[in-house]
Amino acid sequence: MGRAYQNRKVSMAKTAAAKTKVYSKYGREIYVCAKAGGIDPAANLTLRGLIERAKKDQVPSHVIDKALDKAKGGGGEDFAPARYEGFGPGGCMVIVDCLTDNPTRTFNDVRLCFTKTKSKIGTPGTVSHMFDHLAILAFKHNDEDAVLEALLGADVDVGDIENEDGKITVFTPQGDYFKAKQALLDSLGEIDFEADEIQFVPKGSTPIGGDDIAMLEKFLDLLNDLDDVQNVYHDAEF
Repeated sequence: MGRAYQNRKVSMAKTAAAKTKVYSKYGREIYVCAKAGGIDPAANLTLRGLIERAKKDQVPSHVIDKALDKAKGGGGEDFAPARYEGFGPGGCMVIVDCLTDNPTRTFNDVRLCFTKTKSKIGTPGTVSHMFDHLAILAFKHNDEDAVLEALLGADVDVGDIENEDGKITVFTPQGDYFKAKQALLDSLGEIDFEADEIQFVPKGSTPIGGDDIAMLEKFLDLLNDLDDVQNVYHDAEF
């Protein structure tokens, strides 16, 4: 499971080269998260993880502060989540998560990305059943038993746990994210999470090759160029 997750992350990262796009996406997500759950990272663990991830991706403090100030003011844009599913180049399965203030515009923009790369957008549920929606927490630690004991003691449903080269990666259902993270912090103290997010992880893979690889890269580039697109998940295996 972990290797599949890492592979998809690598291929996604290659398409997010423009710093301004990265800043914009983080700013929007931080704003929505803070507006929904409060601007205090100590009380809003999702926000805390998001800010930590933004800093690791070298998002400037002023971008983060501006998003928090907007959320604190209570005004600003009214963004809503939107999710699109379908089949990408080579028949791979794709999920596109967005935050939008204009669903009609966003749907048309995302659909055009599918059309331009000979892909097919589907209806909700078309491919999401072939992905697990998981909370993923990864951090350096050398005692897997202690980590597992902390999680089970907090009644966390541990889907999988990996220990590789001194790094532990925990996979739990997305509904257990808060419980799992708090259990680890309570038991192990301050943790520098290398991964702290909720992701769609494919249950299997779709092998692609030849021209489909270049077409998939183009497809991901087109999607990540859209301001409304926050995350793209796929099951393609090169």
